[in-house]
Amino acid sequence: QVQLAESGGGLVQAGDSLRLSCAASGRTTANYIMGWFRQAPAKDREFVAAISSSGGSTYYRNSVKGRFTISRDNAKNTVYLQMNSLKPEDTAVYYCAVGRLGYSTSNPGDYGYWGQGTQVTVSS
Repeated sequence: QVQLAESGGGLVQAGDSLRLSCAASGRTTANYIMGWFRQAPAKDREFVAAISSSGGSTYYRNSVKGRFTISRDNAKNTVYLQMNSLKPEDTAVYYCAVGRLGYSTSNPGDYGYWGQGTQVTVSS
C-alpha cells in the first residue's frame, strides 16, 4: 500500500510560479512511473505530466510544455512539479499518482494509488 501526499498549492497571480511536491510513504515508488493530473470544477481529470522510474524520461500535455517541469528524488520517495508562468486556466486540484504500467501514459485508469490533491488557483 502506498500513501501519497501532495503539497505546495496555493493562490497566485498569473505569471507566478509554484512547486508542488508529492511525498510517498508505505513503500518505495522508485520503480514506478509517476504522474501528475489535475481536475477543474465540472471538468474531467486530465493528465499533466509523467516521469519514468529513473527520471530520465518525461511526458507532458501540450498546454504545459515549456512551463511545467516534472522531476523526482527517489531517495526521498518524492515527485515534484515545478510550474512557471502560471495561467488562470491552470486553476485546478492537482493530484499525483503511481503508474501501473511500465511506460508513461496519460490515461488516469493506468494509474493506481492517488493522493488527496492540492488546490492551485491562479488569478488573472
